[in-house]
Amino acid sequence: MYQPATEEHAMRRALSLAARGPAIGVNPQVGCVLLNDAGEIVAEGWHRGAGTPHAEVDALSKVDSAEGLTAIVTLEPCNHTGRTGPCSVALIEAGVTRVVYSVSDPNPAAGGGAERLRHAGVAVESGLLADETEELLHPWLTSVRNQRPFVTVKWASSLDGRAAAADGTSQWITGTAARQHVHERRAAADAIVVGTGTVFADDPTLTARGDAGELMEHQPIPVVIGTRPIPNDAKLRSHPAGLIETGTRDVAAVLTDLYLNHDIRRVFVEGGPTVASAFIAAGLADEYLVYIAPTVLGGPGLALGDIGVQTIADQRRLAVSSVEQLGDDILITARPRLESN
Repeated sequence: MYQPATEEHAMRRALSLAARGPAIGVNPQVGCVLLNDAGEIVAEGWHRGAGTPHAEVDALSKVDSAEGLTAIVTLEPCNHTGRTGPCSVALIEAGVTRVVYSVSDPNPAAGGGAERLRHAGVAVESGLLADETEELLHPWLTSVRNQRPFVTVKWASSLDGRAAAADGTSQWITGTAARQHVHERRAAADAIVVGTGTVFADDPTLTARGDAGELMEHQPIPVVIGTRPIPNDAKLRSHPAGLIETGTRDVAAVLTDLYLNHDIRRVFVEGGPTVASAFIAAGLADEYLVYIAPTVLGGPGLALGDIGVQTIADQRRLAVSSVEQLGDDILITARPRLESN
């Protein structure tokens, strides 16, 4: 048996490898480290995206023989055939005798790898550094567990909570550093969601752009919520990732469709107060990005509308994940607070 510290070190290495993989798309970020009897790392691998070898197979490809080795994997080895075969089978056939993984795969189509390994006589343990793996894979795990995309709701506001002046103008409340950060967050999402009101009022491009205005490598597909058809000359019609017109205001139905029919796991809600409020009111906001500028506007242009809070007992309690300075502005990142038992 290896010392726990050795396996913990190997799992941390596997987590660092996993983080190299793409965070967008239908597949999770996974890392794998192979150890010999002396606890030495003899090979490592990670998943580089859909259609590429999974982390376990990537690591196995780098050794002449895996007989008697231990595999340290961030996520339970998969048990299904997609573009590639089951990793559980690859480990069994390679002769790996022990597998230590961090978090179970919640995907009903891919889970069950641990049971298959045990049935084949492989020793299996789980839960090593589970909290750290849960954090790395939080958006993907949340998406798969809820069978809908992970939802980030973003807005920019003044210190007094206004997203626009009394006449409706809102460009620009925040500075260049905050606006560039928004573009980076767009590029980290599969889809960017707005309402028809934003499209008609602003005619946005909704592209993810770099400091010099260039298009970033990954572009989120724009998704428009609402029943009004988008004009033929709207800028969104020429978006490099295409366009999804939902034809509905039912945000829950939209998320289900994006998950099941478009393989979207992360959405970035960047619409106005109406759309942002709809997701929050429906309990569908998994993460909040609030950019606060050192200015006050007053007036009616609130960043949020009715979210269903009629009394203080109904308030939506959040847990702040981070506070970051962006130029003169502040970015607060928060998640819904988990209720204690």
